[in-house]
Amino acid sequence: MEDADFDRALITAAFSLAAERGWHRLSIAQAARNAGLPLDRARLRFPNRAVLLMRFGRMADAAALAGVSDEGTHRDRLFDLVMRRIDALQQHRAGILALLRALPADPCLGLLLTAATLRSMAWMLEGAGISAAGPAGALRAKGMLGVWLWTLRAWQRDASDDLAATMSALDHALSRAADISGWIGLRRRERTEAPATEEPQTPDEGEPAPAG
Repeated sequence: MEDADFDRALITAAFSLAAERGWHRLSIAQAARNAGLPLDRARLRFPNRAVLLMRFGRMADAAALAGVSDEGTHRDRLFDLVMRRIDALQQHRAGILALLRALPADPCLGLLLTAATLRSMAWMLEGAGISAAGPAGALRAKGMLGVWLWTLRAWQRDASDDLAATMSALDHALSRAADISGWIGLRRRERTEAPATEEPQTPDEGEPAPAG
């Protein structure tokens, strides 16, 4: 079995076990047994639960980035990337919810996941064609982290099959983010990239010129 297949099998078993027992009672060894995987390899690949979460996060990032497209606006691309990442979580919904319920009692794990998710959000920005480099990029990544957390809270409450409430929350969060000081640079970039299809019109006398 290839490493990628091994990891997917163990992660699936681990989140299933977490859903049954709770995150803090999750045993990687028991998850390996449940999946019929050798314990020695499980020990090497997943020495602790933190490693399991970091590896799952990278897998979720890869699932999102694998479908990246150059079509549409930056905002459209971000929406698609985040929803593909949410889809990766949805595959292990019960186990992820168990993890999220456990976070308030484990601040160290919360800090670890926040740092990892911030890196993931930088990749989402880059995947959408928005720079996450330098001080400005770091601010964009922090703003994107806020978008992700808002969307994640909606996803926790969204029991629908089509995740309509989650998509609505993401759409709202991206709109708010674009309105707050243009932190993500969406408006400026999209104006620059938009083709000029019409000649600019001169406002009628007495009519105010459009702002911006």
